[in-house]
Amino acid sequence: MDAIDRRILDILQNDASVAVAAIAEKVGLSTAPCWRRIKRLEEDGVITRRVALLNRRKVNVPMTVFASVKAPRHEADWLQAFRRVIADIPEIVEAWRLTGETDYLLRIVVPDVETYDAVYQRMIKRLEFSDINSSIAMEEMKFTTAIPTSYMQLK
Repeated sequence: MDAIDRRILDILQNDASVAVAAIAEKVGLSTAPCWRRIKRLEEDGVITRRVALLNRRKVNVPMTVFASVKAPRHEADWLQAFRRVIADIPEIVEAWRLTGETDYLLRIVVPDVETYDAVYQRMIKRLEFSDINSSIAMEEMKFTTAIPTSYMQLK
């Protein structure tokens, strides 16, 4: 990877719908070599997928809830069951396994508190938890899907 790859990635993270010709112009390449670089970045697994980001309010899921989960026991069977539970609930859009007091952190998007309660009820009907502590986000202060490319090892 080089500085041109980094610039291509920055452009695509900002807007994956930008035409290859426009990207090529911005990074100082012709279209064919730029397209080959993008294909290589996809084949190498650097670009894992291209998606459309939706406005949560316009699709009626304006509320974000962060749920801190404590497992009742640390066993492989429980973890696999937990993975199945969260995979089956589309309102859970992120799940992280953590160190420290909290075992897992879930980001859940819903229209309202009643819908969050229904998600919570689905979870506890399917699996035992030691504790689930929920916090409703009051304000989205920063949200981005772009990751910094400045740490990439360049050749």
